Amino acid sequence: MPDRSPDSLAAMPTPGRRIVAVANQKGGVGKTTTTINLATALAAIGRRVLVVDLDPQGNASTGLGIDRNSRAHSSYELLIGAAGLRESARPTAIPKLSIVPSTVDLSGAELELVDAEHRCFRLRDALYADHAIDDYDYVLIDCPPSLNLITLNALTAADAVLVPLQCEFFALEGLSLLLKTVERVRANFNPELEILGVVLTMFDRRNRLSDQVAADVRGVLGDKVYDTVIPRNVRISEAPSHGKPALLYDLKCAGSQAYVRLASEVLRRERKRAA
Repeated sequence: MPDRSPDSLAAMPTPGRRIVAVANQKGGVGKTTTTINLATALAAIGRRVLVVDLDPQGNASTGLGIDRNSRAHSSYELLIGAAGLRESARPTAIPKLSIVPSTVDLSGAELELVDAEHRCFRLRDALYADHAIDDYDYVLIDCPPSLNLITLNALTAADAVLVPLQCEFFALEGLSLLLKTVERVRANFNPELEILGVVLTMFDRRNRLSDQVAADVRGVLGDKVYDTVIPRNVRISEAPSHGKPALLYDLKCAGSQAYVRLASEVLRRERKRAA
């Protein structure tokens, strides 16, 4: 498949605003990497994008160059109602891309929200308050690697779920648990929630297991699995230590080009859905 630059995708029409939870209860599957690089690719082609970092580790914030000492307002304040979306969101070095950063305070939010009114809807209410969400075309929520109250808030606020899935032996087992959670959320909190798609990550063409896992996932979920696969790539791994998405660190590397193609595929599918 030929390389694409973000400029080549800019002419694609913008569908209606979408809130996408990037979720997988398993850690180390490329969830945060997918969030920040897909967000960067969408912003590079002119979409107004917001990343909401809901992981107490704050890796999405670090990966987008937000210093830990400059996170005055964070997703913690947003969830507990101490700050609004416009106060919490801050621009990144990438035009049209903003982020609500995370701090370690978020790890205590679940306990604080246990007895809160409408505790499962705190994020949704914060996003829609004062029409602040109208400032964005895409909101990507980087969820923690667990199915807890914070993740439940993300799924309740989202229109759709994007699932990064590592090409490894236990991939389908973890996916099954997440899909059951999505069904429960749809039944009890958010009937409009859908699976946007599954993106296969850390794909190693030299490893027959990667091919087998990909075939198994496609056999179960069919066209819900994106054609684009994200390869194992050293440059993707190096980028966060420089506070940059891979697309800024090395646009021409195989990993960056895969995320550009993924953005293209996401927009194509969204255009088809909206037609």
